[in-house]
Amino acid sequence: MRTFILETLRLYSPVYTGFIRDIGKEATLGNVTRLAGLQFHILINMVHHDPKIWGQDIHLFKPERFSEGIAKATNNNSTAYMPFGIGVHVCAGFNFTIDEAKITIAIIIQRYSFTLSLGFLHKVLWQPLHTQRFLNSQGIKGPPYRFLIGNVKELIRFRSEAQAKPMPDLSHDVSPRILPHVSIWAKEYGKNFVFWLGPRAQLVVSEPEMAKEALSNKVGSFPKSELYTSFHKKIFGQGLATSEGQKWAKIRKLANFALHGENLKGMIPEMVASVEMMLEKWKDCHEKELNVYEEFKILTSEIISRTAFGSSFQEGQQVFYMISRLVLLADRNMLSIRLPIISAYCSKVWRSRDEIEAERLEEGIVKSIMLMVKKREDNAKSSGEVADGYGRDYLGLLLKGYHDDEDETKKISMVELIDECKTLYLAGQETTNSLLSWMILLLSIHQDWQDAARKEVVDLFGHDRTPDVDGIARLKIISMIISETLRLYTPVFSGFARETHTETTIGKLVVPPGVQIHFPFMTMHHDPEIWGEDVDAFKPDRFVEGIANATNNNPAAFMPFGAGPHACVGFNFATYEAKVALAMILQRYSFRVSPGYVHAPSSVSMVRPENGVHVILTSL
Repeated sequence: MRTFILETLRLYSPVYTGFIRDIGKEATLGNVTRLAGLQFHILINMVHHDPKIWGQDIHLFKPERFSEGIAKATNNNSTAYMPFGIGVHVCAGFNFTIDEAKITIAIIIQRYSFTLSLGFLHKVLWQPLHTQRFLNSQGIKGPPYRFLIGNVKELIRFRSEAQAKPMPDLSHDVSPRILPHVSIWAKEYGKNFVFWLGPRAQLVVSEPEMAKEALSNKVGSFPKSELYTSFHKKIFGQGLATSEGQKWAKIRKLANFALHGENLKGMIPEMVASVEMMLEKWKDCHEKELNVYEEFKILTSEIISRTAFGSSFQEGQQVFYMISRLVLLADRNMLSIRLPIISAYCSKVWRSRDEIEAERLEEGIVKSIMLMVKKREDNAKSSGEVADGYGRDYLGLLLKGYHDDEDETKKISMVELIDECKTLYLAGQETTNSLLSWMILLLSIHQDWQDAARKEVVDLFGHDRTPDVDGIARLKIISMIISETLRLYTPVFSGFARETHTETTIGKLVVPPGVQIHFPFMTMHHDPEIWGEDVDAFKPDRFVEGIANATNNNPAAFMPFGAGPHACVGFNFATYEAKVALAMILQRYSFRVSPGYVHAPSSVSMVRPENGVHVILTSL
């Protein structure tokens, strides 16, 4: 029995991505010296499937390999087997789990024999093979499907290798680092290809017009994809990013009203005040190094707190922390394989450490938002204006929708309200933080564009006047810089996934049901066939005559915030925020890349700088 359990843990390691350690100072591992500030990943699943350790029969279920113990099975390299970790931090429940499994299996096999159900085999074998043949017949190729696990091993390896070390220079050719599987497989199989996440087909479409057709979804053929993991469900829930139909329409209407038109213009004073508060802290930073990524994290949190929730960063600090932590857990478990039937059962009887932490974080986030909601409701009651006293910010509009008893078509549930708050806390902070950080880096490298942007700002506002609505609309050079930054460092790099519930046509391609479709925006934004051979160069002037001219009359090739009716509702909010912040910084400072900056773009929900963006500020 023990050998069966050990072999199962080798083939299907529960903690498949392994363990992560931060390197606080320079350390030596074997013959490799790691730089301080990096993370060290121990990829248990890859170690357990290494033929140099286990032999060429590595993919076979052979419990007898453990008949003489772990040392013998690993060719006297027992550290190669660590399903529950190793060393002093090994999982304390290892023996408990083994004994529990032994007892459970022993009792079951006393009473029953069992084989795979035909339904299960259909989902994990016959259906994937049929889908693969069906797509292959239309010219859509890809790496072959592997029983149960699909191409997860390759995905883990590609990502690990791509982001194992910083980029050697300040290159903007970041697509192979952020989406390595797309770069590698597109070269082998073409722009459109299929790969496998467990038994689920993943169709990658890198042709802009096909992406636009699916994202527009005019006939409802391409609903939003089911969230990848339970972690993502805890982040987005039933918010705008995931909802469909009437539920989506209700929330989208509220968001459009809150984040556009006069409401958006009315937010500019709060944006200005937040930037002034940040710049006040910079007064003593002349000729000093500053990590602007961390500065902008606080700034964007302050702005979204003020404009959408009527609070401040200090009040919402714990929510931001918990959501950020939940995002990291979701990223760590992104490639977990969900098998039909088995996953649903296992989630009820066993949860990983990450799942337990995620549940605790979700409870904390909900509790914090509920306190904020109660405070707003109490204020409305005490003012005697319950009908209109919730406020005109986003939280106020959501509360009004929740309390609307007159029109059921406008009414939203408390769950929807909370999920939308979570979505805005994440998207409202992460997107602009990423955009501002990469803009500062690019302008630090390309001083000519920094000078041109500063001249435009000073011509409009001088060195002292704060940006206003009319002036912001005339910031043409900064608008081009924003567009080029979004092209090179696309925040939502992997695009928005859709799925097919029935046989569906996209372009000339017929897609069977049960397929998830991905539109890798970053890959399209780095396509030399669209943008030219200088695709990886920072050239804001490519947008001087608009998007159509920049894309050779293919505007669908540029969609940093999506396309169609489901395009990001906060696009205008993010660009206003970025313009205000950059303009006010340029009025007061010049900046250059710090010698200590390490260029390591990483993919955790957004394209973010793994080590921050370190620049040297010079007061003007």
